[in-house]
Amino acid sequence: MRYVAAYLLAVLGGKASPAAADLEKILGSVGVESDSDRVKKIISELGGKSIEELIAQGREKLSSMPAGGGAAPVAAVAAAAPAAAEEKKEAKKEEKKVESESEDDDMGFGLFD
Repeated sequence: MRYVAAYLLAVLGGKASPAAADLEKILGSVGVESDSDRVKKIISELGGKSIEELIAQGREKLSSMPAGGGAAPVAAVAAAAPAAAEEKKEAKKEEKKVESESEDDDMGFGLFD
């Protein structure tokens, strides 16, 4: 993934078709050791292709993938959130009551000492 990101950065930087040295320079600037085989593979796979077209093709492929019904779990979480918030408020009230009773004991003296 970092090699693809470096390729995209080189293209955004103005290089229509980046060379291996360009990718290695970008990766080296952030402290990543580059593998020359992977760099060559990225350049051979993406070389001569329009980045805009590749991104459009990728979006089409992603849009055809099933999302797994994310709406139902989101609705369930949204419905449960007020109840959970109410429980937290009640728990905080109980903690405050317990703390106020124990504060008298921490003062170092009792009422009948």
